[in-house]
Amino acid sequence: MSPWNTRPETPDDRAAIREVLLAAFPTAEEADLVEALRADPDAWIEGLSQVAETADGGIVGHALLTRCRIDEQPALALAPCSVLPAHQRRGAGSAATRAALAAARVLPENTVVVLGHAEYYPRFGFVPASRLGIRAGFEVPDEALMALALDPQRPVATGTIRYPAAFGV
Repeated sequence: MSPWNTRPETPDDRAAIREVLLAAFPTAEEADLVEALRADPDAWIEGLSQVAETADGGIVGHALLTRCRIDEQPALALAPCSVLPAHQRRGAGSAATRAALAAARVLPENTVVVLGHAEYYPRFGFVPASRLGIRAGFEVPDEALMALALDPQRPVATGTIRYPAAFGV
């Protein structure tokens, strides 16, 4: 049982989410990325921006899934994930990520990709994307690009990932 309450972001949460992102990362790049993704109707999917909050409602963590493509097939990209430094390593990021993945399970997209720490994301079921026939269109270490089938009984998209324009890749 997680001590964190998770829920989809609301418009009133945007400033708090930006503060979490600004505190969690060394530059404003990720905070600006989230704002650009919100403005992209082809990437943004309501309900897939999840927050983790304390018992009193303070937002301390955030995880975002947006639509990408793997070749021509729709898929989801997990990024960014962030937690206020004072709450890191206490499960808030995992709670937000699990909530985002759970919310995505009702969608037609079955494949989720993430570019991140090879020690962190396997706890959610991610494996090296190359094992599933997925690759990036740019140079990336094999262990850092991971993928997940939301429903292992359904096929996953295969091919080259095409991220939304806001990612700049």
